Amino acid sequence: MGGRVLSVASEAVPLIKTGGLADVVGALPAALAGAGWEMRVMLPAYRPLRGLLARGGGFREVMREDGLWGGEGRVFAGEAGGLSLFLLDAPHLYDREGGPYHGPGGDWGDNAQRFAALSWMAARVAREGVTLARGKAWKPDILHAHDWQAGLAPAYLAYHGPGGCASVMTVHNIAFQGHAPARLLAELRLPPAEFHADALEYYGGLSSLKAGLITADRITTVSPNYADEIMRPEFGLGLQGVLAARSTVVSGILNGIDTGLWSPEAEPENPYSARALAGKAKARAGLQAEFGLSVPGPLTVLVSRLTDQKGVDLLPAALPDFIEGGGGLAVLGSGDPGAEAQMLALAARWPGRVSVRIGYDEALSHRLFQGGDAVLVPSRFEPCGLTQMYGLRYGTIPLVAAVGGLADTVIHASPAALAAGVATGITFWPTDALALAQALRRLNALYADQKIWSRLRRNAMAQENGWSVSAGAYAALYEGMLR
Repeated sequence: MGGRVLSVASEAVPLIKTGGLADVVGALPAALAGAGWEMRVMLPAYRPLRGLLARGGGFREVMREDGLWGGEGRVFAGEAGGLSLFLLDAPHLYDREGGPYHGPGGDWGDNAQRFAALSWMAARVAREGVTLARGKAWKPDILHAHDWQAGLAPAYLAYHGPGGCASVMTVHNIAFQGHAPARLLAELRLPPAEFHADALEYYGGLSSLKAGLITADRITTVSPNYADEIMRPEFGLGLQGVLAARSTVVSGILNGIDTGLWSPEAEPENPYSARALAGKAKARAGLQAEFGLSVPGPLTVLVSRLTDQKGVDLLPAALPDFIEGGGGLAVLGSGDPGAEAQMLALAARWPGRVSVRIGYDEALSHRLFQGGDAVLVPSRFEPCGLTQMYGLRYGTIPLVAAVGGLADTVIHASPAALAAGVATGITFWPTDALALAQALRRLNALYADQKIWSRLRRNAMAQENGWSVSAGAYAALYEGMLR
């Protein structure tokens, strides 16, 4: 069938990234092209991206609004980073030193207006269409909004006229909701009559994410299990009732990973495959030397933001039996100062068995997945998760909490799954230190049986984690909306 989609987001690889949202937004256009869907991505023209406009590069103004929350806003169409783009150039909103959401002093105080502007102009493009180079008319069939930053785009279509364009809202992480005070209702161009509990009002204020959830034609999340979880109080974070009320239009579609970028066969040093694993053994030895480790049992790796949400605070109580049983741990990450201190204390407690690097290094993260025997993801909640998919791809067995996308992508090594030959990792529940300690003991036992361990690794590396299946699910969703 196919058609046109306007994907609206605050970030997209390879142009601007703070987290996994950017990976998804950047990967979807190419993944969907094979199914006949032409997707253009709309982003704010942050200071680093304004250079694309200044250098020309084929960017052409296609829409303008003079009074866009305090200044002029211009939409430019062009190509960059392998993406077909619309860039919203509004220097008074986006030409700032710092990240997309905050500067040296913290979050920008006008984030509500900054991303309302993105949503407003996206809704205009969806409603009115634009004229591209050489007089080509372009108008989307579907507007696809990502997270709170684009949450007002479906609302503007609903309240100011859809213009024949359907909308879908994707929740990448429900913890970020785009709160704003109620006094901004009119300023954000939202109808006062809709300020009530069944519509825009949210605990006395506003939430751009809620606005998208109540007005979009369809809602997706980044894994089927997360779609179920966020309808419950422990995961919905206040929005569970909104989602439960719209459950008939909610679905979960797993993210994928870039299997070209994350490929053990394509690594510059010590490449390997499921059929030729000598490179992995060399990578393990190199990783131990790099981190100053001597680990006789399973060498686990943790590549993560260091926060309580990621469950890293469980490690001090969960690790002792695992270390005593021969295991070791290499950590790469940064985050809360308290969590960083906890990790450094583990390294001091078990020198030669635990080693920590505070910070992030993309090349080092690849070496960790190459050389590790297992990857730990003990998250309290995880909408989808990519780390466990990298582990599967590299034959680095995931040990994960059974939440969100982690539960959807890892088949626990239960007796039944082992007997059937389908196990790919270890899952545990609940997310507490006792359950994690038991899972780590299970890891030691599985590693000790190299026949079982080899089968686990082969199963993991055979699992499909690219975008082909997910792209097909999005294409089916879009086609269903148009029908």
